[in-house]
Amino acid sequence: MSGNRKTLVPATARTDLQLIELFSSLQGEGLHIGRREIFLRLAGCNLGCAYCDTPYAAGDVWTVEREPGSGRFESYPNPASLERCLDILDDWCDRGSGLHSALNLTGGEPLLQGEALQTWVPELRQRLPIHLETNGSLPAALSPLLPFLSFLSIDLKLADTCEEPTPWDCHREFLRLACHKPGQVKLVVGPAQGEQELLKAVRLVADEAPGYPIILQPLTEKGRPSVSGEHLLRLQEIAAAIHPETLVIPQVHPLLNLA
Repeated sequence: MSGNRKTLVPATARTDLQLIELFSSLQGEGLHIGRREIFLRLAGCNLGCAYCDTPYAAGDVWTVEREPGSGRFESYPNPASLERCLDILDDWCDRGSGLHSALNLTGGEPLLQGEALQTWVPELRQRLPIHLETNGSLPAALSPLLPFLSFLSIDLKLADTCEEPTPWDCHREFLRLACHKPGQVKLVVGPAQGEQELLKAVRLVADEAPGYPIILQPLTEKGRPSVSGEHLLRLQEIAAAIHPETLVIPQVHPLLNLA
């Protein structure tokens, strides 16, 4: 799905979450590529990136894999209770001890439901390390969750590729809060990505979270990177001059036909 969509989350009980799905798969992006994780996808997003292909609008139901990695799903009514999720996670962890390296909170934008996550995350953390995938635009929602998070993957949204204004001030504040936890900054770059905007983002990371690697992730179209190797090498060259730990890592899960 694409276009300028900004889907907020319907009001629910403060301890319930509007979910999309719970499934087991390989991490396909960034530093943890190839690790098996449990993905809990939350509904709703506050941005409308042009390239987004994730169906994150809240529906009447959310889906759960019947067996981890099976690709077969069953549905439960939204909103979801913490108790039901914990029962499922406990069953999965009992059956596959050591298989999953983390529970990944993804979206959409998980921090839109930050109030409910304050109840969920301490309980989830007792099962697995918690990784957060976020667009880095909601710093106030991040603060109460930080003690329970093991890793943050922060997408800085660049207007040349996302086709909507970059929330620079929010990104700066978010990085200032996050930088004391392990993490990475991901920059999705498309064929039209300009050098000046990229340099602004790289300087921001170098200033506020210098210990975070920067991942240049070429935009995926039709299952493959849409950016030429030559262009990626040039973007990496100018970024590394400011922030040496700049890596080029494409998405691998589309190549494996995985979610």
